[in-house]
Amino acid sequence: MNIPSLKKTVSAEEWQLRCDLAACYRLVALYGWSDLVFTHISAKLPEEVAGPGAHHFLINPYGLMFDEITASSLVKVDGQCNKVIDSPFPVNPAGFVIHSAVHDARPDAGCVLHTHTRAGVAVSAQKCGVLPISQQSTFVLASLAYHDYEGVAFRGEERPRLQADLGSANFLMLRNHGLLVVGKTIADAFLNMYIFENTCRIQLDAQAGGELILVNPQIIQGVSEALRVQTGGMGGAFAWPSLIRRLERLDDSYRT
Repeated sequence: MNIPSLKKTVSAEEWQLRCDLAACYRLVALYGWSDLVFTHISAKLPEEVAGPGAHHFLINPYGLMFDEITASSLVKVDGQCNKVIDSPFPVNPAGFVIHSAVHDARPDAGCVLHTHTRAGVAVSAQKCGVLPISQQSTFVLASLAYHDYEGVAFRGEERPRLQADLGSANFLMLRNHGLLVVGKTIADAFLNMYIFENTCRIQLDAQAGGELILVNPQIIQGVSEALRVQTGGMGGAFAWPSLIRRLERLDDSYRT
């Protein structure tokens, strides 16, 4: 695809956000979490970039595979999913319902990442939900919420219930649907989803074996500090540079 570059059209800050979000889409595809052209990753532009009082977001051009997305092809929209910058690509207002609801309720949500992975949907359909059976699960359980399935999420009336269920949690299991994570940054959201997805994969593998050993609940209470120590207080930013290096070795076209 021949997509005109927006590098000289947008601010340096927006361009960097576009590169990071395009990289996130490519990484989601690389790790096998994408669902053809469905699901979305949204990133909110800081007010100092969008303008005073403006609420602008970057989201995928609907119809492109995640491994096709570039910094310039990302579409900038407002809170109602109207295009802010003209783009030849369509957007999916229905797909933005969940994301806009989370961004509206959570000013700290710099990035919202939603998936329909096989493992994520499988665990979301289990009555028990996430079990405390792995180190990964302890990080999820420390900030986990659930939202019951109401059908394909395109109705605005679902927004307040989803917002109430999410609350201050950073991990949301959409029952019978999939996984959603909130991150202050794109890097934080990616790391959260990496942990969430592996939690679900490990759980399904463990359930196929013998009797399960549950983690002591007291360990979960102190897990936030453990994660801070593990990442040197940097959160997702600790792993992000290595992920970008991996992507650069494979294909650097995401930043065009």
